[in-house]
Amino acid sequence: MTGSDWPEVSRFVWEARYRDAAVTPPEAGIEDSWRRVARAVAATDPDPAGRAREYLDVLHGFRFLPAGRILAGAGTGRHVTLFSCFVMGAIEDSIEGIFDALKEGALTMQRGGGIGYDFSTLRPRGSRARTSGATASGPVSFLHLWDAMCGAMLSSGSRRGAMMGTLSVTHPDVLEFIDAKRETGALGNFNLSVQVGDRFMQAVERGEDWQLAFPVPPARATSEAVRPAREIWRRLCASAHATAEPGVLFIDRINEQNNLGYCETIRATNPCGEEPLPPYGACNLGSLNIPAFVRDPFGPQASLDLDGIEGVTATAVRFLDGVIDLSRFPLPQQRAEALRARRIGIGMTGLADALAMLGIRYDAPQARKVAAEAMRAIRDAAYRASTALAAERGACPAYQADAYLERPFIRGLPDDIRASISRHGIRNSHLTAIAPAGSISLLAGNVSSGVEPIFQLEGTRRVLGTDAVAREFTVEDHAWAAWRVLRRPEAAPDAFLTADRVSPMAQLEMQAALQPFVDGAISKTLALREDFPVEAVDRLFRAAWRLGLKGCTLHRAGTRRGVITR
Repeated sequence: MTGSDWPEVSRFVWEARYRDAAVTPPEAGIEDSWRRVARAVAATDPDPAGRAREYLDVLHGFRFLPAGRILAGAGTGRHVTLFSCFVMGAIEDSIEGIFDALKEGALTMQRGGGIGYDFSTLRPRGSRARTSGATASGPVSFLHLWDAMCGAMLSSGSRRGAMMGTLSVTHPDVLEFIDAKRETGALGNFNLSVQVGDRFMQAVERGEDWQLAFPVPPARATSEAVRPAREIWRRLCASAHATAEPGVLFIDRINEQNNLGYCETIRATNPCGEEPLPPYGACNLGSLNIPAFVRDPFGPQASLDLDGIEGVTATAVRFLDGVIDLSRFPLPQQRAEALRARRIGIGMTGLADALAMLGIRYDAPQARKVAAEAMRAIRDAAYRASTALAAERGACPAYQADAYLERPFIRGLPDDIRASISRHGIRNSHLTAIAPAGSISLLAGNVSSGVEPIFQLEGTRRVLGTDAVAREFTVEDHAWAAWRVLRRPEAAPDAFLTADRVSPMAQLEMQAALQPFVDGAISKTLALREDFPVEAVDRLFRAAWRLGLKGCTLHRAGTRRGVITR
């Protein structure tokens, strides 16, 4: 799909975002970009020529889709990071600390990285500063400072700036944070999420009061206020219904399930939520294009090539591990953290298209079974490849055998993988995450994004060019276009289930079916009809918590915006 059958929008995305036009001669097609990327990453390997051939093989046919920063930057010689996003360091509660953190964010965005912050470290509005005696303006006021910085840093170009801001549900300014995007156009460069712990959720369920306090976590906190937990919860649900924000991060679960929970604490995620990260942690991502592994699509013997998925995953682990050594970093702290844990995140995209090609409705129990089988194959192949890399090159410095093997996610691995980790260690502390994969899914022929349902079978799509001007394209969903070539139907088969026909609970259940095989998190936005009732948001968020998810985000049709995608 790189010749005459490559959609116009896919070629435009390549030209605007991933093509290296500075070389002589300029890259003429996606194959040139693949060769550039494969050679650059393979240069970190003892056998660069052989490894480049292996990498090129999985890139061909869009079977493996490295994150956009890798495609755009690897082998170009430009001083950019190959990592998609970073969670930044803790913001010190002082003017010097705030502006130091702002500077670090600006430097990171200048090199092409999205950023995430926990603003819970900033004292609440109205409190007194320790040294100057001035009255604090609160964390929400500083969100606007970051938003202006982002707009100034990325006021032109083909990619939007992306930031995540989080705040603890314990912070006295949590209600102001919840309502921060109610004003039209406010904080347009941010995604917002509230850190919600198990104790708060239990207080909501029991109708109990909730103590707001600072600092967070409340070591020796002074009492600030008491609110009914349900009042905070209702405001959160109402704002999410009205503006698609904030989302919720189930922060206790994130930390309990963290493979490195014995040596780090997580308070924020990258902008799209698929990577909960410690201070200065980074996203090094890639996606398997699941439609490329469907055998006999739409046929009576249609099936998923799990062996092929495992083989490509093993190569993808080595590839992304090489990216760590190849990449530049905006800050030395980010490099140190990347080398400490060597986190990578391999996920999937095109899931809904693959299901349609298999003749399975997205909301059917069989769909969740097939999706889980695919993600289990990715997980197991990734961990096996990382232990093999550890035997070859050494485990990551953050690995501590006894502590790591006792982490909940690691205890759930097959016995042979745990035994291999015990013998050799692990090269990469985390290996799986499911990103939204929006742009790279367009690049691969407009496959359905990440694990979302098919958005539409046919329609239009606006894409930013290098001049920051959006062009509009007529687009067809990848699986739908393939069906029309093969079958030429008069109406869409039942398996072509678009997002507006998939219930929010079915979407949650799909996410829950995948989460046990993902050591990071899953970027998934629940698509709601415009007439979806506000009181039902409460039930969805509670269901997400009970189903064991690490977070939940939704977007109701007709609201002003959804999440930022990269």
